[in-house]
Amino acid sequence: MGNGMNKVLPGLYLGSFRDGKDSEQLRENEITHIISIHDTAKEVVEDKTYLCIRVPDSPEENLSKYFSKCNDFIHQARMNGGNVLVHCLAGVSRSATIAAAYIMSVTTLTCKDALKVVRGARNIANPNYGFHSQLREYESYILTAERKRLKLKYPDFNQEEDEAECAKMISVYHSNPPGNVPVAGPSWRRRSSTSSSASSSPVSSPVHHLRLKPRSASSSPKRGPLHRS
Repeated sequence: MGNGMNKVLPGLYLGSFRDGKDSEQLRENEITHIISIHDTAKEVVEDKTYLCIRVPDSPEENLSKYFSKCNDFIHQARMNGGNVLVHCLAGVSRSATIAAAYIMSVTTLTCKDALKVVRGARNIANPNYGFHSQLREYESYILTAERKRLKLKYPDFNQEEDEAECAKMISVYHSNPPGNVPVAGPSWRRRSSTSSSASSSPVSSPVHHLRLKPRSASSSPKRGPLHRS
């Protein structure tokens, strides 16, 4: 999963910038609406309804302020029979955060389980530690009010159907854990972002498997001890 756009729920897909302009994929999945969320987001395909949000993939960026707007965009499209693609550049961090926030808002799922749903659908999805923290804060302080708002605005929504679909995706996640990497763990994202050999793709093995061997007294140059965050 992650090769092309992935279906998270009926009417909700997650993908990359490339997927967002792939006419064949858009046609096959009958995409009608697109949330494009990256540094230079703009409308690319003429016959789609867009919500463009220009946000860098930085842990310090406030992504949570867009959650309600994205919730309305996705929910209204789905309620009207549309299919929404949420994409950033790689379909890993920003778009996954938006999808997780939406799932939390229209179901009774926790942040942890919503992220499992997203990663069950797209196993490379992994919000950076800042966005993960924002999801946890959203869960603690805003989620109850947002759920109430959406229920009042969209009273005909069938929550049970989405929760049944979420349960399926959680089963997929547990049957095939994505590289054994913790679900959006803040410490994992922080270490990967500061590593001298870090890349834009998640590592395939857990951080706790890594061990540094001490240098001999004659080794040069010398380094200080490893400090864990």
